[in-house]
Amino acid sequence: MLRRAGTERAFAGAYTDTEEPGLYRCNACGNPLYTSDTKFHSGSGWPSFTEAVSPGAVEVIEDRSHGMVRTEVRCARCHSHLGHVFPDGPRDKGGLRYCMNSLALDLDAEGQPAS
Repeated sequence: MLRRAGTERAFAGAYTDTEEPGLYRCNACGNPLYTSDTKFHSGSGWPSFTEAVSPGAVEVIEDRSHGMVRTEVRCARCHSHLGHVFPDGPRDKGGLRYCMNSLALDLDAEGQPAS
């Protein structure tokens, strides 16, 4: 899934409804991606975040697959597919919804974002 830009089924991922505190890392390389403080329940069926842990943690790329135009999100370190970002997130938090695949993430309950 990480290398083939696949999408897991909605509501099937381990982190969809997780509320544990911690740091979400790339499941392929361990790069810090998101904190639990930015996670929210979007109702979409995938773990959703308002922002990455730092501007350089992820890269965004235009995705024209499946007859749509979307913005793909990849790990900036290993370039694995993480999910997509949409402009329908909470307005008071910047308006973005980083919609990620649970399989692309690893929750480090002890982790803290790098300063």
